[in-house]
This record gives sequence, structure tokens and C-alpha cells, in this order.
Amino acid sequence: METALFDYHLPPEFIAQTPAEPRDSARLLVLDRRTGDITHRIFRDIGDYLQAGDLLIANDSRVLPARLQAHKATGGQVEIFLLHSLDPAEQTWACLVRGRGLRVGTTLTVTGPTADAPVLAAEIIAELPDGTRHVRFDQPLRPLLAQVGSVPLPPYITAYTGDAERYQTVYSRDEGSVAAPTAGLHFTPELLIHLRRRGVGFDTVTLHVGLDTFQPVSTAQIEDHVIHTEFAMLSPDVARRINDTTLAGGRIVAIGTTSVRTLEWAATGAQGLDPYDVQACPWQRTAAFSGPVPLYIRPGYRFRAVDALVTNFHLPRSSLLMLVSAFIGQAHPDDIDAGRRILLDTYAAAMQAGYRFYSFGDAMLIL
Repeated sequence: METALFDYHLPPEFIAQTPAEPRDSARLLVLDRRTGDITHRIFRDIGDYLQAGDLLIANDSRVLPARLQAHKATGGQVEIFLLHSLDPAEQTWACLVRGRGLRVGTTLTVTGPTADAPVLAAEIIAELPDGTRHVRFDQPLRPLLAQVGSVPLPPYITAYTGDAERYQTVYSRDEGSVAAPTAGLHFTPELLIHLRRRGVGFDTVTLHVGLDTFQPVSTAQIEDHVIHTEFAMLSPDVARRINDTTLAGGRIVAIGTTSVRTLEWAATGAQGLDPYDVQACPWQRTAAFSGPVPLYIRPGYRFRAVDALVTNFHLPRSSLLMLVSAFIGQAHPDDIDAGRRILLDTYAAAMQAGYRFYSFGDAMLIL
């Protein structure tokens, strides 16, 4: 399938620059994936579409303070964007580095955002073909990140100067992501308590989000794209509750595409099954695992673990757009392109209705 089919035009005024306040006052577009029917609601109304016995599954990964400011010995300014650590001591990291003349052997001085922040020395030790670099710091970085780093916002958010905590979910725990699992940004503690009182369960998995998840697919055919792996974890207790929910007739409602990838890998690859083998269907819907997730979901994929999806509006040509198209398309098994058409028609309707797009934008509930 051609990647160009997943392109669409979004005027800049539709890109949300600030989050809705309170969180659950964002708009909610409810899509029936079988009929394409759309209903316009507010996010706090999501409980009207959930039932006692359903189980929400969210990604509890927290965004790292991954953006560091540094300078070269000549005084030139450098920005270091941490991607992931490369050694157990977390002293060497894969990074994106912005500046001039940043070759192997270049030494850098990292200075934090405040005068009392520690000063670190760093050296570029490798350049990779994909444009990333390996940077070795003079001491383990993780314990110092809160002092020397800042939480990175996506490049399309240019006007936000508020609290960086607003780019974290209220249930975030373990730091490890370089971008937020944004579908969860709409939940408040009060809304979660309200849903629990109505008999809707809530559990979390962990997937540390990498930049590749959000970047446009650059290959001409979507099948030729190679997605980067991301670390994820699903505990035995959560796996048991997911399986028990299914046996009792409840639905598994994934909060965000990162939760989808974690759940679907737990139902396929984590059990040694080929995700694209439509005949493979394990008796146990979900299995516990901890490790890399290389799953790339595109039209034609058959979902095993997810019954409904809460998601935001995604960038053109992104693998996330393809995942959501695949989820909608599962309701139309005889037409591999149906999900894409319905999704892009829905996006057009959302623009006509004035919805806000991307990380700080509004949400969709797909049933």
C-alpha cells in the first residue's frame, strides 16, 4: 500500500499549542468503526460509552527530561536530545545532536537550566548512518537528569510556556519515554475514580516511547518501513486481569497506540506467534512479558487483544495513522482500504467541526 495514501493536509491553526484545562474538558469524537458514524462529546463523557466490566489499559511511562543544553570548547551552542541509554551505567546514550562540526571526538560541556545545576563533560564517540550519535558523559546521567535536562515538547508545539508536568499523564511512573503517550493526557484523577465507581477497571502497562513512533514513514510503500523497537513490560497480574476480563465478557479499551502495541505484542510475539499470521490465535489472549517490541501494525493486521481505542489525532504518514486505520479496518475484513478511508473522512469531519490536533489536541474513542 502506498504511503502517500496516508497523507492529508492540516492547516497550522488546527495544531493545538496549549492543552485543554481541565484535562477532561477536551473534545471527544466518538467513531463507530463499523458504520463510520460520528458523535461529538466532551472527554469527561467517555463513561457513557463504557460498561461495567470493561478494562482500560494505559501506558504509564513518563517522559524523560531528555533535552540538554551544551557548548563546544569553541563556545558554539549544542542541543543534545537523549533517545535511550546504551550501557547499564547509563553513561553512554544514543542521541540526536544539533549544532555545527559535531564529529567523533568532539568534546562538549553540558550546563543545566539553572545556575546551581551540575556541569557535565561529554564526548561524541560515534556517528551513525541514520544521523544519530553516541555520546559518552563523564558520569552516570540518569540521577542528574532532573537537574540538567528539560522535558521536550514536540517541534510543532511552539507557543507553550506552561508547566511541563502538563505533558505527563496523571498516572505516569517510570521515566523512559522521549514523547508522551498523549491519549492519556485527557484523564484526571477524578474521572478515573468516577469510572471505577461505575465498574470500569483500570490497569497499566509500560512502553517507553521513542521518536520513531511519531516520525513520518519515508518509504514509498508502507510495507517497506522498518519500525524501531521500544522497551515494554506487561506484568503477570495485569495479564491475568486482561484475560479474566475477556472471559467475563468485558472489553479491553486501550488508551493510546503505545498501549495497543504493547497489548498486541503480548498476544502474539511475546507468545512466539507471528503477528501477521491470521490463523494464529492463542487460547490465552495476553501473556506477561518484558522486552523489546518490534511490532509494526498496518492495514491487514488482525487485532487479538484490543476491543476499543482511545487515541488523539495523528500526523500525516505516521505509523500511528496506519495503526488506527488498521483498527478501524478490522470491522471491514473484505476491504483492506476501508479503515484508511473512514479515518481520513473522520479527520476531515473533525477539522470541519473545529477539533484540535496532535499532542495537546482533542481525542477520539473508536468503538
